[in-house]
Amino acid sequence: MVIWLAGLSGSGKSTFATYIAHELKKKYKGKVLKIDGDEIRYLFKNDLGHSLKDRIKNAERLSKLVYFLQKNTDLIIVVSVLSISQKWLNWNKKKIKDYFQILIDVPFKILSERNSKGVYSNKKHVVGADIKYRKPKKNDMVVKNNFRTKEIERFSKKIFSNKKILNFLIKYNKN
Repeated sequence: MVIWLAGLSGSGKSTFATYIAHELKKKYKGKVLKIDGDEIRYLFKNDLGHSLKDRIKNAERLSKLVYFLQKNTDLIIVVSVLSISQKWLNWNKKKIKDYFQILIDVPFKILSERNSKGVYSNKKHVVGADIKYRKPKKNDMVVKNNFRTKEIERFSKKIFSNKKILNFLIKYNKN
């Protein structure tokens, strides 16, 4: 299974992904892999910039990597990435077995005011500022993040009680 968390920079994707992966690891004893978009950039020595063209190339790279891992391992994969390319999200839905897409939705105005990573200080090659952001479509779940600690637990319970996730976890337990 792949749980794919999408959203703007600073929306809480990595925080939610870490929590979800931790909860899954407790139950499935290490058969969980968390992949973060920033970590993939680092893995490839930041060989791509942040222009729209480079972001789409990175989206392709990440989608194909996750597809390869899902196809060739029995890992549950939790991905947190900006996800600017609807083309590659559609590809994921078509190619990746047991794919679950979640949008972490926070208004750009709130993110730019918080500016937790300093991303929004630079207005060049910033998704939501000079690069238009189109929210991913056909999400399995949308979470409005209000940045409260209890929200993480509530959100996780909502994910783990989702019928599609539950059915997969039941099937996964039998293997």
